[in-house]
Amino acid sequence: MVDFYYLPGSSPCRSVIMAAKAVGVELNKKLLNLQAGEHLTPEFLKINPQHTIPTLVDNGFALWESRAILVYLVEKYGKTDSLYPKCPKKRALINQRLYFDMGTLYQSFANYYYPQVFAKAPADPEAFKKIEAAFEFLNTFLEGQTYVAGDSLTVADIAILSTVSSFEVAKFDISKYANVNKWYENAKKVTPGWDENWAGCLEFKKYFD
Repeated sequence: MVDFYYLPGSSPCRSVIMAAKAVGVELNKKLLNLQAGEHLTPEFLKINPQHTIPTLVDNGFALWESRAILVYLVEKYGKTDSLYPKCPKKRALINQRLYFDMGTLYQSFANYYYPQVFAKAPADPEAFKKIEAAFEFLNTFLEGQTYVAGDSLTVADIAILSTVSSFEVAKFDISKYANVNKWYENAKKVTPGWDENWAGCLEFKKYFD
């Protein structure tokens, strides 16, 4: 049994849900109420000392950090290697995009929106410029490409799709970036678990309404 500690609105959690769907793994979902401090209980700290979500526990093996979980799920449960090919060059490109998502794209979302949503801080125009720069990079990566890393759907698309859909519910104008917009419309159609991802987005949207 694969236990999954999560919140439906969380972008990193939603990426894991889509990856699990893609490889046919059923997650035993366990909601964690962060506001109630459920991630700080002694029981959860034993599982994940960093007390972050998402956290996956697969028959006693605990793992956190969503992009590491995506790769683990595909390597352990994928029927093929299409979502994370064994070719070193293809895999390196996917890894680069995963790190880009973690350190640049998703980070720009967190730096701009989270202080406003969770601390009622004013919008920081400098942080907004970092979002625009991140989308310019992504737009460049997608020039002439249907997918973010190579010529088929990979875990990099899943991670970035989860992030970009969060930008959509935050009312960021994705349409200004033609390549990203085209990729996004296709990714929504071809990525397993998109419906559940969008349901989580709508939960998250309440913070922006």
